[in-house]
Amino acid sequence: MNDFVLSCCSTADLTAEHFAARDIHYICFHYSLNGKQYADDLGKSMPFDQFYQAMADGAETQTSQVNVEEFTAYFTPFLEQGKDILHVTLSSGISGVYNSACVAREELLQKYPDRKIYIVDSLGASSGYGLLMDRLADLRDKGEDVDSVYEWALANRLRLHHWFFSTDLTFYVKGGRISKASGWFGTVLNICPLLNMDDQGRLIPRSKIRGKKAVIKEIVARMEQFADGGTNYNGKCYISNSACYEDARAVADLVEQKFPKLNGKVEINHVGTTIGSHTGPGTVALFFWGSERKE
Repeated sequence: MNDFVLSCCSTADLTAEHFAARDIHYICFHYSLNGKQYADDLGKSMPFDQFYQAMADGAETQTSQVNVEEFTAYFTPFLEQGKDILHVTLSSGISGVYNSACVAREELLQKYPDRKIYIVDSLGASSGYGLLMDRLADLRDKGEDVDSVYEWALANRLRLHHWFFSTDLTFYVKGGRISKASGWFGTVLNICPLLNMDDQGRLIPRSKIRGKKAVIKEIVARMEQFADGGTNYNGKCYISNSACYEDARAVADLVEQKFPKLNGKVEINHVGTTIGSHTGPGTVALFFWGSERKE
């Protein structure tokens, strides 16, 4: 195996066990709940059900990204061990963390000029970003060196599709993503917005679907439309959810029915506390490999 560190941020929303099994290192974002600070540490500091219940009960949340000093402290031990680094960040379309990682890289290369430090903007989020990390771990384990894995990530990151829907518009209104009037009408009419990530890693509303059953069918229809090979898709599929496991399970069941050649069962994860601070409970996200995202 090539001796380089494959790394990401906790916002890739996989489990600590998954990261450990794939030898993927991670650094934590931060959030606050009613003014108390926590690490976004994959549910260790606060279980996800407790976090989302607090939000449902009206708790105030704020998030903060990893800063330059934290990246410097995180990268340094690997460099001192003589290892190169490939770190993939949360999308620059929703966070400034990519810039922080790049600044830390430039500073550290002055001190460790013989090392390679690659920073990749995932242009993705949550377990979709995690699905990208899983593929990069596959390449590393097959013997690809850090340069090859870096180039592959840049060339293929936009082939990772991210589709989201929400059955609770409360936090989309609270965060200013939709107006209060739209939120009120959407709630009355049982509207579930369907969104995806564009080629700049921004979350874009695509459709307004009436009813949970209809939006579950529609999100899987988007996978049929865009996945590699259509219903013959034979890659992995991940789902993340924010305190709505039954909805996520319904999507997974339909995916497994429609795509019989999947690589294993659909993996269901939690939307982590950083991204969940903005979506609130009630969001389901579907991730798969497909045609390149282009606007």
